[in-house]
Amino acid sequence: MIVRLTGKLTDVAEESIVVETGGVGREVLVPRFALGELATYRGREITLHTIEFIEGNPGSGNLVPRLVGFLHAEDKLFFTRFVGVKGIGARKALKALAEPVRRIASWIESADGRALVRLPGVGKRAAELIIATLKGKLTDLALPPEADAPARADRLTASQRDALEVLVGWGDPRSDAERWLQRAAQVHPDIDAPADWVRAAYRVKTGVEG
Repeated sequence: MIVRLTGKLTDVAEESIVVETGGVGREVLVPRFALGELATYRGREITLHTIEFIEGNPGSGNLVPRLVGFLHAEDKLFFTRFVGVKGIGARKALKALAEPVRRIASWIESADGRALVRLPGVGKRAAELIIATLKGKLTDLALPPEADAPARADRLTASQRDALEVLVGWGDPRSDAERWLQRAAQVHPDIDAPADWVRAAYRVKTGVEG
């Protein structure tokens, strides 16, 4: 089983990417929410955490091996739990994951069915089943409660908080932007200007540093 794949990202489509390794281009299915981040890696080497599954009808003999890939190990972990819900296969899960997995995990842990039904292909009954199956099993992946947000922000310097608001204003999830800034601070503790923090955070995001 292929559990990790490293190669050059050559193509990004609506549901998949192509990673070239050893002269072979491999199609890798990816969740919707990851396409924006993956697009920043086009033409560069990436490492994906992968899962294999077989698609097709055994009765007809038309079986096709598929590869699903994730940039982050926690995304793969969420996916493996998500497809454990009755009626949620790999394809349906990939389509439904139009939001970052930590956000979806938080909705599940808070039993927010109204938020879940906004995901593509997830109706009311599916949302109820997802919550019934996974609530209490995603605490390690869910975002911290909103009440903790001020405490998290307090760990950032004034310049980092300014950079954070720029990143959020550009559409990046706040939790991800905070993580990139924290990693950038470990690599470049001497950075001071907000604009420099923004650039450093994006280098972490795209895998250039960190």
